[in-house]
Amino acid sequence: MTVPPLQRSPNESSTGPTARARFPWLLDWVLGLLIVVALPLAIISIPNTVSIVSGLLPESFDKLALMRAHGLALPAMILTVPLGAVALRRVKVAHMLVGGLTLLALADVAGGFAGSTFVVAVLRILHGIGAGLLVPATLVAAWGRSPALRGVWTGMLAFSLLGAQALALWPLDNVQDWRVTLQPYPMLTGVALVLAAIYFVLWLVQGQPPTPTPRADERTRLLLASVPAVGIAVVAISTASEAWGAGLVILLAALAIVALLTMASMGGREGRTLSYVMVAIGVVLLPSMAQVTYVEMRGLGGPGMTGLWIPFLVAGLLGVGAAVAARLFAGARWLTPLGLLAMVVGLCSVRVVVPAPDGLVLVIPFALLAMGAAVALTSALGRAGIGAGLYGLALCFPGVLAGYLLATGVQLMMLRGVTVAQQLVDRFVGSLHLWSLIGGFLVVAVILLAALMARRSGPGDGDDGSGPSEPGGPGHGREASLLEDPASGGAGMSAAGGGGRVVGGTGADEPGTDKSGAVVDDDSAGGGGAAGRVSSGWGSRFDDSAGGGAKTARVSASTGSRTSGGGSGGDEGSVPPVPPPAQSPEDSVSP
Repeated sequence: MTVPPLQRSPNESSTGPTARARFPWLLDWVLGLLIVVALPLAIISIPNTVSIVSGLLPESFDKLALMRAHGLALPAMILTVPLGAVALRRVKVAHMLVGGLTLLALADVAGGFAGSTFVVAVLRILHGIGAGLLVPATLVAAWGRSPALRGVWTGMLAFSLLGAQALALWPLDNVQDWRVTLQPYPMLTGVALVLAAIYFVLWLVQGQPPTPTPRADERTRLLLASVPAVGIAVVAISTASEAWGAGLVILLAALAIVALLTMASMGGREGRTLSYVMVAIGVVLLPSMAQVTYVEMRGLGGPGMTGLWIPFLVAGLLGVGAAVAARLFAGARWLTPLGLLAMVVGLCSVRVVVPAPDGLVLVIPFALLAMGAAVALTSALGRAGIGAGLYGLALCFPGVLAGYLLATGVQLMMLRGVTVAQQLVDRFVGSLHLWSLIGGFLVVAVILLAALMARRSGPGDGDDGSGPSEPGGPGHGREASLLEDPASGGAGMSAAGGGGRVVGGTGADEPGTDKSGAVVDDDSAGGGGAAGRVSSGWGSRFDDSAGGGAKTARVSASTGSRTSGGGSGGDEGSVPPVPPPAQSPEDSVSP
C-alpha cells in the first residue's frame, strides 16, 4: 500500500519560527523583573508610617484621624485580592498588571498634593486596591511560565513581607515633608510601569499566551474568603476608632485567626496545606518584623535604618535563592514543615539577639525567617492548583491584619500604666519577645494542624482540582475523566477494563498529543483482553489489537462518543479499527 505524501499543516507558518518559538525566554525575563519590582511595591503599601512624621503635620490636622485614614490601605487590599482573583476570569492578566500599577502611580502622584484627611483616606484606599490587583495578577502571570518564575514569586513575597516595614520607613529618614509617606518610591513605581508596558507589548506580540483561571467552585470559595476579610477589616477600623481594652483586642484577634484557619480547612489536602501556610506566614512574618524594625531604630538603641540594609539584603537574596532551589530541585512534602520550623527557629533567635546594637547579627533571624517562609510557600504552592493558590493568597492578607491586631493587643497589655521612658523601652522590647513566643507557638500549631488534617484525609481527598497545574502535569489543560464501559459492565473503569491509564497533558500542540494533551497508556490484559485508547481531537489515533478476539475501544474525550471494532463477531454498525487496504495506483498500471 502506498503511503500518502506528507502535507504541510495549514496552521504552520511558512516564514519560519514565530517570535514565541524564538524568544520564549524574553517574556520570562521581563516578567521576572516585573515581579521583583512590583511585588515589594504592593506590600510596601501595607504599613502605616504616618506616626513617624507626626511632628511635621500642620496644626490643622487631627493626628489621630490621619493615622486612621492612613491605615485604610490594608483593609482595602484584603478586600481586593479575592475580588481581583475572581475578575481574572474576565480580565486579562496583562491588563490587570498595568491597571494595578497605574492605580499605584496615580496615588503616588496625587500624594504630593494631599492637603486633608479625606484625600489621604482616598489615596490610601487606591494604594490598597492597586496592591490587591497586583499580587494575584503576578501569581497568575508566573504560573504558566518557567518553573523558576514561581520560585522568584514566592521568594519575593516572603522578602516583601519580611522587609515591608523597613522599606516603608527608609524614605522617612531626615525627611522634611510628611507627604513622603504617600509616595515613598515614586521612581520605582515608574520603573515598574515601564516594565509592565514592555511585558504588555511582548504579551501581545507573542499572541497573548493564555493564563490559568480558577474553576467555578474555586471562584465561589474566593468570594467566600472575602467574608472574614470584611469582618477583620471592620474590627481593625473599630479598634483604631474606639478605646478598646487589650483583652478585647486580643480576643477578637484570636477569633479572627481561628476563623481564617477554619476557612483554610476547606478543599483538598494540598489546598489546605497551602492555605495553612499562607495564614501562618501572614499572621507572623510582617507583624513580627514591624516590631523588630521599630526596636532596632536608633532612638531605642539599635543601629538605625542604615544599619539594617545588609541583613535585609542578605536575607532577601537567600530567601529568593532558597525558593528557586526548592522549586527546581526538590518537591518533597517535608519541605513545607521544614520551612515553617525554620521560621520558628528564627522567631526564637529574635528573642535572643534583639535588640542588637550591631545590625550584622540580625542576619541570623532575618535569613531564617525569609528562607523558611520562602521554602514553605514554594513547596506548598508547587503541589496546589491555581485556584488553591489564589484562595490561600486571599487568606494571607487578612492574616496580616489579624496579626497586627494581636500584636497591638499584646503591646497594650505590656505598656499599660507605664510612665517612665526607660521602662517604656523595656516593656516595648518585652512585648516583642512575648509576641515572638506567641508567633512561634502559632506556627507549630499550624504544622500540627496540617499534619493532622493530612492524616485524616482519604486517599482521594486531594483530588479537588488543587493538584499541580504544571505544564505537562495533571490539572493543566482539559481534564480527562474515566468513562464507564457498558460492554465490560464496570462503572468508572476505562475501556480496557481498568487497564487504560489517562494522563493529562499541557493542552499544547506537541508531538504525540492532541489538542487537549490527553494521552493514554495501553496495558494489555491478555489474549482475550481489550486495549483502551483515549483521544480528544477530531480524529482518532491508531487503534491496537490486544490479541485474538480482542476488542479495541476508542473514546473521544471531546464528544463523549465511543466506537468499538472487533475481530470476529463484532457489533453491528461498528467501525473497524483499521480501514481496509485500498488499491495502490501501481497495481492498475500494466507492466
